[in-house]
Amino acid sequence: MGVLELRVPDMTCEHCVRAVSAGVGDVAGVTAVEVDLPARTVRVSGTAAPERVRAAVARAGHRCAP
Repeated sequence: MGVLELRVPDMTCEHCVRAVSAGVGDVAGVTAVEVDLPARTVRVSGTAAPERVRAAVARAGHRCAP
């Protein structure tokens, strides 16, 4: 994967940031998670498959923009 940047337009607060960060951080192969709340983006580094990262965002209660 390297680096994957996702737009998560429904993140609106620090609770969202914590939920997404924790969920994505638990994915095997993820080495770093950076969330930019004002930009509503999540930047993920590591070797995890992108679909696993997107699924983790969904399990955290959010959706990724196409």
